[in-house]
Amino acid sequence: MNDVAGAPEFGTSGRGNDLQIGTYIERNINSEMSGNIIDLCPVGALTSKPYAFRARPWELKRTETIDVFDAVGSNIRVDARGIEVMRVLPRLNDEVNEEWISDKSRFACDGLKTQRLTTPLIRNGDKFEVGTWDEALSTIAAAYSKIKPQGDELKAISGALSDVESMVALKDLINRLGSENVTTDVKQASDIHGVDFRSNFIFNSTIDGIEDADQILLIGTNPRHEAATLNTRIRKVWLRQELDIGHIGQDFDSTFDKQHFGTDVKALEKTLKGEFGSKLSKASNPLIIVGSGVAESEDAAAIYKLVGEFASKHSNFNTPDWNGVNLLHREASRVGALDVGFTNFNSTNTKPKFVYLLGADEIKNKDIPKDAFVVYQGHHGDLGASFADVILPGSAYTEKSATYVNTEGRTQITRAATNPPGVAREDWKIVRALSEYLGATLPYDDLYAIRSRLGQIAPHLVRHDVIEPVSNDIALIGFNELVNKNKSAKLIGAPLKNPIDNFYFTDVISRSSPTMAKCISSFGAKIDKIKDEKPDLNDI
Repeated sequence: MNDVAGAPEFGTSGRGNDLQIGTYIERNINSEMSGNIIDLCPVGALTSKPYAFRARPWELKRTETIDVFDAVGSNIRVDARGIEVMRVLPRLNDEVNEEWISDKSRFACDGLKTQRLTTPLIRNGDKFEVGTWDEALSTIAAAYSKIKPQGDELKAISGALSDVESMVALKDLINRLGSENVTTDVKQASDIHGVDFRSNFIFNSTIDGIEDADQILLIGTNPRHEAATLNTRIRKVWLRQELDIGHIGQDFDSTFDKQHFGTDVKALEKTLKGEFGSKLSKASNPLIIVGSGVAESEDAAAIYKLVGEFASKHSNFNTPDWNGVNLLHREASRVGALDVGFTNFNSTNTKPKFVYLLGADEIKNKDIPKDAFVVYQGHHGDLGASFADVILPGSAYTEKSATYVNTEGRTQITRAATNPPGVAREDWKIVRALSEYLGATLPYDDLYAIRSRLGQIAPHLVRHDVIEPVSNDIALIGFNELVNKNKSAKLIGAPLKNPIDNFYFTDVISRSSPTMAKCISSFGAKIDKIKDEKPDLNDI
């Protein structure tokens, strides 16, 4: 645990027959990776408490799939009995998560059976009434015909767990109805870094490539919370070799030594011009990680401009074998959304009259006009559903075959381990059915056809488990684009904030999980960490 996760609280006491495994007195294992000790225990003495005594291994159906609780796309195995997911285990993939998964990936699966939407619901006054699919879709069609939204008065918002197929289907439908107003529920700075150059919005060095880095600068990110398994790679390279790790942004308890240079764009500018910037410019494989906190900052344009200028100026950031500028996304759907253009490039001031929420639960009251007709499509009753006039029950990631693109641009697919509960359906099929009621029928009827549509938009979306290479010439043009797009950026000086304050409650599934609620009770919203010191390898 200490070597991989940086959690020194776990060990042994006593000797011989009196030896006991445990934690420090009155302490828990304060780590996002603690569940991995279950897999490491050679005799089965350390077991999963939520799973204990619930099932026998031969009763379970095993399905190899991927995790969607962050943008890493960890490979997992889902064990299910009937329609219930019993446990989630890591699956080996040395290029992504090795053999580790975060505690949220492992233990939040009990949230799949609580707060579920199992049947269409139609608002009647201040209450929801159960309806059939035909009644729900007819209600939506009637409201659309009555409101007659023009252009961007029709708006679609996608959430953190949306798959690529459903986003493509919804975008196609919105476009056929005459609107270009599609966006995500969390700001992702597509207007700043653009989408023309894919290297400007993915993790170019690759997750596995972190181990080759010899200088690292973190900007606006807390990798422990945003990508726990990726954070273990940073700790791994920190333990193995001498390197400096710098950090700009809100400070956090790291599992490695780092130098905190400040919290805003001025601190970044000073750092890049100073001693640490000199070290980056002389490194063989320098690594800059720009976190999602930057995208949500008022100074996002200025930060991207500084990073683009620095990378363009120093050739070691862009070689045939290395691209040292990386964006770390925190949500599973974000790179896929950028790949298919599910983002509003030209922000509009048009007040929406008809709003379609595709699993969008990070929205605010100001995002939804009070007089707008709202459709919510998703699998849990969370914030987004509370705004809705009609609710359409969709499928969770363990209940469908769907495409996701991780933060490094790797296309992966989930596989159905169970059937959706009640009359819930796969998300893209719901959008396809609705298109008929709205008189804008979409031209695909099965999974093969819609994936062919994905291939038309971006061919790499149908090439699974590979990363589309980007030439260093194209990457250099991308760096220059970061500078040119943001030449007129004004410095506001707002401090960068960590976008995730509560690791255990980041999405609708984890917020519905009793186990994650217990973690909040034990650890609080933030994980307090006793920082481990780097061991002296000469003493080993």
